[in-house]
Amino acid sequence: MKILALDSSGIVASVAVVEDDTLLAEYTVNYKKTHSQTLLPMLDEIVKMTELELESVDAIAVAAGPGSFTGLRIGSATAKGLGLALKKPLVAVPTVDALAYNLYDAQGLICPIMDARRKQVYTGIYRFEEHQLMTLKEQWAAPIEELLEELNQRGEMVTFLGDGVPVFRELIAEKLQVPYSFAPAHVNKQRAAAVAALGSIYYKEGRTETAMEHIPEYLRVSQAERERAEREKEQKPAGTKI
Repeated sequence: MKILALDSSGIVASVAVVEDDTLLAEYTVNYKKTHSQTLLPMLDEIVKMTELELESVDAIAVAAGPGSFTGLRIGSATAKGLGLALKKPLVAVPTVDALAYNLYDAQGLICPIMDARRKQVYTGIYRFEEHQLMTLKEQWAAPIEELLEELNQRGEMVTFLGDGVPVFRELIAEKLQVPYSFAPAHVNKQRAAAVAALGSIYYKEGRTETAMEHIPEYLRVSQAERERAEREKEQKPAGTKI
């Protein structure tokens, strides 16, 4: 079984190919370029380096959100285009689940945090039991202090990872009352290899969709949509029912 995976949900762009239990290739970039500039050239380079016949893949796994609205749209459009052209199913892998899967068999709680701005994070709470990723709380958008309060109530050791770590490191040190650590550089951001590995499990379980069916999971409305709603509210005459 061969899975092609894409992740452009955050500041990192990543492409990988996994065949059974072997990572054939992974190309990850975290440097000052938009995903529209990087994702397809990265895929093209992997295809060349591994002499990959795209028709040979069984499915295309994609980090389905939450994350950057623009990044998710680019990843979704790329995956949908490949799925339609190759007539292959898509496997939508929740972004936060894939992040947690980076820390395979880690002890204690695993808590990915992605910076969602306005002192909020996209997050989830996980642990590994008998070599399987267990979801204790599904991915959601939350104020960082609300998340830290919940982790304090759980009373267990926590490992954090994700682009929210440098943003909220000081607040974590100030507010968290349980033992904690931060994942090291090679596993603390999005990796398409994790999307592919988790996607292969979902594929075996039949959790696939067609390219036409795939829709990113944003979890909340975009800033542009919030600003538009606020403008429309301000423009309504006094006494008008909303």
